[in-house]
Amino acid sequence: MDFLEKILVEKRKEVAQLPVVERQNQAAAYPFYQQVKAHPEKLHVIGEIKRASPSKGEINVDVDIVSQAKSYEQAGVSAISVLTDEVFFKGNITDLQTVAKNVQVPVLCKDFIIDERQLFRAKNAGASMVLLIVAALPFEQLKELHEKATALDLEILVETHNVEEMEKAQAIGAKIIGVNNRNLKTFTVDIQHSLDLAQPDDGPVYISESGFVTGADAQRVAQDYHVILVGETLMRAEDPKAKITELRVSRHDES
Repeated sequence: MDFLEKILVEKRKEVAQLPVVERQNQAAAYPFYQQVKAHPEKLHVIGEIKRASPSKGEINVDVDIVSQAKSYEQAGVSAISVLTDEVFFKGNITDLQTVAKNVQVPVLCKDFIIDERQLFRAKNAGASMVLLIVAALPFEQLKELHEKATALDLEILVETHNVEEMEKAQAIGAKIIGVNNRNLKTFTVDIQHSLDLAQPDDGPVYISESGFVTGADAQRVAQDYHVILVGETLMRAEDPKAKITELRVSRHDES
């Protein structure tokens, strides 16, 4: 059984225990897509709060998430991603709630979403955005969850790993599309993956996720992508602010 399937087995058990809730958070979300499109000259960064991962084990379990999130915000990130999976990533929905209360940038609920109850939970905790992973969902369910998230005023990062998944993301009209450089079956990472899947800049915001350590890494994707998502590098950095500044490189194809 590969990593993704192991995670989904646990996720189905977790979701089965979630109560059915209504939307409680009526607060307007911070706009991500608009902000990125309005400022194309530099590569945008989503900084991630990531305590652990299945492949690396513990990364920074005892992190002060408020301090970490504020350092990201002060360094000019365009959003903050918060891992809320408990079993494999040692996160929780309270982490997201805490971050959302303490920053004025979009907050992404990073989880393996397979049920609309998770969308309501994310919205009520203060999320502006949610993640939908094409590889984790049948196409009709992907489409349905995308529509339900939109109805909740959530922006949606639709994550892809290959050409077929990219086509599915485009087919449902996704405005924010990610390419994960991490293979979800083996958890190996290669930035070349994003270069192989680069798309024309014709509407969606494209995000390259995982594997960024240096400004040179960021520069590799800067022409083809609007945003990079960075987790482990920032969680291990002695000075996250300096690292974010290094990663926010100019995009050569923009005047």
